[in-house]
Amino acid sequence: MVTTRRYDYVPIEQVRRHPLLTNHRELCESKVAHFQQDILENGLLEPLVVWERQHREYYLVGGFHRLEAIQRIRAEHAGYYDRIDVRVVTGDLEEMRALNLKLNADRLDARISDYFDTILFLNNADWSVARIAAFLGKNETWVEEILRYVPRMDPRVRARLHAGKLSWAKARQIGRRVLAAPTGQELRVVDDALRELEDRPAAAKRCVLTPKAAQRRLARQLQDDPQATYTVTGQDLYSLLTVLAGKGNAPADAAQHFARVREVFPSLVE
Repeated sequence: MVTTRRYDYVPIEQVRRHPLLTNHRELCESKVAHFQQDILENGLLEPLVVWERQHREYYLVGGFHRLEAIQRIRAEHAGYYDRIDVRVVTGDLEEMRALNLKLNADRLDARISDYFDTILFLNNADWSVARIAAFLGKNETWVEEILRYVPRMDPRVRARLHAGKLSWAKARQIGRRVLAAPTGQELRVVDDALRELEDRPAAAKRCVLTPKAAQRRLARQLQDDPQATYTVTGQDLYSLLTVLAGKGNAPADAAQHFARVREVFPSLVE
């Protein structure tokens, strides 16, 4: 099991990268810049998380943006942060991969597809569904659905899901159709499902914005631009709340409210 062995203060050169322990998103430049300024002014307030595989052999598990910020500080200021604060954890590789994912996914903007590879890896490492769910703080049904549909998921479906162009509910529907298809017909089933999505009339497409998605996208904007402001009217707020409620509106009214939200709060609608 994952265990925090100690907190330490180690030479930065000892903290290495492991090919299977990575940041699950591309580094956000604005986030790195924020950490760079904050660490210069206030120090490293939260230690990096490192895996001690062997004695004094450290691999980074959590804190990729902070480490990048420190490396940039060191490039500009010789002698700064020759040693850094770390939380030293121990465990086996699959536990470290799970912890690495958990630390990355414990952010507001985590997507379900960020979990796929690690859940499949842990399942192949003979972790039970209950153990995976408990470690990630998810329910067992959620994990079971990923194990059922993702191994045979068409790359096009996965790419759309990861990009936010396809919901998990719709991806599961496609997955069920694939599992029910006769042998050899799976690709045709996916082709038909994707064609149906493309062929839907624009008027039939639902205007949807969930509270979770709005919160995630606003957090992402504030991360990129902490000083962002909005100038809104009462009608703007009413349209936003109506869209977030998602019920009780005729299609024409829903489209009108959604159009207003798109215009006034563009960062919330992707």
